Formats: sequence, C-alpha cells, structure tokens
Amino acid sequence: MTIHTRHVLLPMILLASSSVISAEAPKLSPAVEAFVRVQAPIVVLTHVRVIDGTGKPSVEDQNVFIEHGKISKIENANETPPNGDTTVVEMKGYSVMPGIVGMHNHLYYSATPNYEPGRVPLWDAPRILPQMTFSAPRLYLAGGVTTMRTAGSVEPYADLNLRDQIDAGLLPGPHIDVTAPYLEGESSNFIQMHQLASAAEAKQFVDYWASVGVTSFKAYMHITRAELKAAIDAAHQHGIKVTGHLCSVTYPEAVELGIDNLEHGFWVNTQLSAGKKPDECPESASQDTIKSMDPGGPEAKKLIQLLVSHHVALTSTLPVFEVDVAGRPPLQSRMLDAMTPESRDAYLYKRNYRFDKPLPDGQTMLTHEMQMERQFVAAGGLLLAGPDPTGNGGVLPGFGDQREIELLVEAGFTPVEAIRIGTLNGAIFEGKQASIGSIELGKNADLVIVKGDPSQRIADIENTEIVFKDGVGYDSEKLLRSVAGRYGQY
Repeated sequence: MTIHTRHVLLPMILLASSSVISAEAPKLSPAVEAFVRVQAPIVVLTHVRVIDGTGKPSVEDQNVFIEHGKISKIENANETPPNGDTTVVEMKGYSVMPGIVGMHNHLYYSATPNYEPGRVPLWDAPRILPQMTFSAPRLYLAGGVTTMRTAGSVEPYADLNLRDQIDAGLLPGPHIDVTAPYLEGESSNFIQMHQLASAAEAKQFVDYWASVGVTSFKAYMHITRAELKAAIDAAHQHGIKVTGHLCSVTYPEAVELGIDNLEHGFWVNTQLSAGKKPDECPESASQDTIKSMDPGGPEAKKLIQLLVSHHVALTSTLPVFEVDVAGRPPLQSRMLDAMTPESRDAYLYKRNYRFDKPLPDGQTMLTHEMQMERQFVAAGGLLLAGPDPTGNGGVLPGFGDQREIELLVEAGFTPVEAIRIGTLNGAIFEGKQASIGSIELGKNADLVIVKGDPSQRIADIENTEIVFKDGVGYDSEKLLRSVAGRYGQY
C-alpha cells in the first residue's frame, strides 16, 4: 500500500492504514487502534523544535524521521522530505521531546472514604488502595509517559498481565517496569501489604517474585535492616535493583546495605528524627530530618557525598509534597475531569482543609528538598523523576509527571535539565539508555509532541497532543476523553 505524502497542519494529520505497521511491532488490537493518530512505515515531523533530552539547548526548525519505529534521521528543515511511503506532519510551532520515563508511578489510587468539609483528613481504617488498571495506563500515555516503573505493587499479577498485554498491542499504555509487592515489615499502614517476619522470608519473597517476572523491588517504611539486607542481596543475585521509601531504616544505613535507589528525594530520611530507634519508624516520621537538615550544612554535604560515592540514585517526587504548602498545587480542570465525583470531592475537601490549616513548616521542608536535590545533582548524583500519583493531593498519572518536571524548574534546574531528569536519567537507571530517553539516531521513537516551547516555558509541557511509542503516534486528547470521570473507580 502506498502512503501519499501530504503537507498539512497538525490537526489534519494524514493517517496511514492500520494494516501498515512495522514488521517488528505487534499488531494493534481495535482497542488500541482507536487512539492511533499517526502510523506509517516512515513518518517525518517537519519544522519541529527538538528538545533532545540530553540537557543540551533545543534546536529549531528540524525534520525528524521515524522509520519502522526508530529515529532514522534528524536534519535541518530546509531539506526536502522524500516522497513515497511517507507521512509528513507539519509541526511549525510545536516541540518534540523524549517520552517521559516515570520512575515513581503507581497503578492504584489512595481511597479516602468519609471525607467531609472541615473533617481532619485522615483515612478511616482499613486503608485501601484500589487498582486503576483501566484509567492509569491511559492517563500516563496521554501525559507523555512512554516508560514507567510501578514503584510498589498491590495487585502484582494484574500489573504483570497488564504489562504483557500492553507490549502485545492489546491494551493502550506505556511500557512498564513492574515492581514487586512492597518489601514491608510489621506494623504496615496498609492492609493489602504482606508483612515480612524475618530476613530469611525476605530472601524467599524476592526469589519468588523474581521468578514470575517482576523487574524491580521496593522496600517500605517498616522493614528492618536485616530484612532489607537479605532482600537487596537476593535481588542483586537476580540482576534486579532495589529502591526504597524508608522510615525504619535511615538513608546512611540503607546505603551501607547496598540499596540502589531512594524514593522521595531527601524527604523520608529519618537519620535526624527525634526518638529514632534502630529498625523502628519514629512517630515524627521524616519531618524532623527534612526540617532540621541545613541544605548547605555539613550533615547534608556528608549525606550527599555518601549517596554519590555509592552510586545511589534519588527519585524526586515533588508533586506529592507541594500539597503541604498553603495555596498549592494549582487547580487543574483537566485533572478534575478525569476523576470520579467521589475522588474529586475527597481531593477538594482535603485541599480546602490544607488551605485553612497548612502543615507547619511545609514551605521550609519543600524548600530544603528542592535545594538538596540541586546539590545532589551538582555533586554528580543521578536524580530521577516521578510524581507518586496515588490521588493524594490530586496527584494523578500523567498530569503528575508533567507537574514533577515543572517543579524541578521551580527548584532551580533549567527546563532542559529538568526534562533530562524526567527522561534520559530514568532510562540510564533502567539500563535502557541505548534505546530510549533521548532523541538520537537509532533509538526507539518514544516521543512527545507538545504545542509551544517547554525549553523556554516549562508549563508548555502540559500541551501534549501526540505521544509516539515505538513509532506509533497516539492521540492524547482521545485517551483523556476515554477515562473522563473514571479515575478513582477502576
């Protein structure tokens, strides 16, 4: 079949027949084809601004060639695209950046029953995390996330099967690094989490989940040092990395035990927390440490040096913490439209409560976090990005990933530096930098098309129109419409 070349404006993109697909790509199901906007053996994005994800300045007026799912050529737009089996997309006024590699992305929602105006926003027991297997993958893809790590699972078999069905072309969504169920100790806050009883069980737990196909592990708040050490050693024997949202174990302790990654930046470190006892999460959790650790002081410098020297990556999750500051975050109608009425009301109740009774020292903690993330990168540390989208504070898949990159710019990174943290850095940690994470010849065409110039105005990252995954362009707006009013339901 011949695909005729046509130069048209972006809203009138020429669609190739759904039967014309890369020989290496799976045949897409009707459920996935419904969201395809661009698909052809050769696609040329013409007159586009290229933000390549490496941190280099953007390059204006380029032609980007996508051939059978790969980036095959990048040239100045004054060159004439070839005729033949080519779909040409005129993109003047648009930017292309790499697909986001989300490193703290969940497939569940934090249910908050019995919220009402003026009520202290605490969950009624038991705390439940309903799975968002339908809505979350579509929201991620719509927001520009082409690869994600689940960073903790409550429905691991659902996550594994979802990953496989997406990769087989049966369901829409990003590529997924499935994290095993949480490595959690006694006294867990969540009834759906298994509680480890010993270091021996931690090893058995890791061995089993590695055998069924998970590709990462995450330690949680009440794990002991012995359990964490056993889990890390077992995971490394399988060639799998371990991250952690810790509390009972401090950051220096986790580094010495061999952990690969720490979640939530510096926010959940408890080394300076009042009443901290070995292997126990203090009542103050991590707030003492993030408040009292001077970003320019000797303790912060020593910690950062320790992390960098042991090659421990940090995952920034700024959106989930900005809700602790009065007046944050900005209210987005597009996000509210995705939520069920119940989840939307719960979020607004909590938001209003925070406006009336902001968390003491919330701004200090957020400022310290941002400053220390900057210092960590300046010292040579690998900073990753992810929003922790569990519905807490209205942090949703896709929208939260974009907000994380915006907040990195607020923290002091340049827009292109922030985009690199959200794209190439994640690919490097995943060991996939040869195929994803930046716009370079031979890499997978995992790309995000946005209207405007996020290299100058980072808020333009929200203007996502087309998301290419493996060279197939998906319509962001159609994906959003398909889940309107569903997030918080399933």
